[in-house]
Amino acid sequence: MSNQDFYATLGVARTATDDEIKKAYRKLAMKYHPDRNPDNKEAEEKFKEVQKAYETLSDKEKRAMYDQYGHAAFEGGGQGGFGGFGGFGGAQGFDFGDIFSQMFGGGSGRAQPDYQGEDVQVGIEITLEEAAKGVKKRINIPTYEACDVCNGSGAKPGTSPETCPTCKGSGAVHIQQAIFRMQQTCPTCHGAGKHIKEPCVKCRGAGRNKAVKTVEVNIPAGIDDGQRIRLSGEGGPGTHGAPAGDLYVTVRIRAHKIFQRDGLDLHCELPISFATAALGGELEVPTLDGKVKLTIPKETQTGRRMRVKGKGVKSLRSSATGDLYCHIVVETPVNLTDRQKELLEEFERISTGLENQTPRKKSFLDKLRDLFD
Repeated sequence: MSNQDFYATLGVARTATDDEIKKAYRKLAMKYHPDRNPDNKEAEEKFKEVQKAYETLSDKEKRAMYDQYGHAAFEGGGQGGFGGFGGFGGAQGFDFGDIFSQMFGGGSGRAQPDYQGEDVQVGIEITLEEAAKGVKKRINIPTYEACDVCNGSGAKPGTSPETCPTCKGSGAVHIQQAIFRMQQTCPTCHGAGKHIKEPCVKCRGAGRNKAVKTVEVNIPAGIDDGQRIRLSGEGGPGTHGAPAGDLYVTVRIRAHKIFQRDGLDLHCELPISFATAALGGELEVPTLDGKVKLTIPKETQTGRRMRVKGKGVKSLRSSATGDLYCHIVVETPVNLTDRQKELLEEFERISTGLENQTPRKKSFLDKLRDLFD
């Protein structure tokens, strides 16, 4: 660890600003802190490396010396150490304090970092009808709860946590490095100031166990696929009394058998018979609120789009409501009876030469003639 590159340890460039260095340190300290990695020696070593790097690079004078002389600047007493430069030689016993505690709360004395609970993200699937009208859903999310065997103390019933023998209850230890005396989180109790000699058999000293809690989510009318709902304080629990994180619920809307949604509008395919398309008529069409009657004009062609006003989805943020669009498809009949065939053949005979009744066919034939003549 003594030969580590402090910039590489924090993952920043040598030209990094103070804010960039601080941001990198916060991220890595949260990741490797012993409270979040119990019994993980590798994470503990990483945390120490990150802390040592930040202690140097966050101080302008120390960073300048490190940039010029590297680790030799901290070996003390020699030609290249801090002891050889004016203004630093008489700093024996100088206490920089617990850098981690300064950044995340606390200060000198007992170093017991508090962490806000982690944000939790879950997904929920609802129907299009539920999205359009709004709905309440109950979902189960993972969490932690106080151990019911030790009542959250972490100690075996009949025993209690003892004062940490390493830090004597302060939660911090002091380390002498060259001419500097620095304070760090106690490696034995991880800043708690207490040592559990006989851990609870259920929670193994953690004082809490994994659990599942049920949360009611109010899904508003008009929500769209992929949107998120935030429930403040319903995420992971904080440590040492810190506030809980937030719960983010991502809404997924199940595909509908009839409708496709486009913003506030709904679209559906409406098949009609040849006779209805030619003569017109009245049909019942589905909506999310039941059926409504739609008048089909005579001589309606495939592809025509007919609007049913106000039968779409209500806006999430205003009083606006979308429309329903019915896309007409003229359906060719199948499994014809002999009588139907006879009538259609007669219809075809009496329609010969009446090109003005089939304008699209006439236009196509005209284009063919222009192409081959």
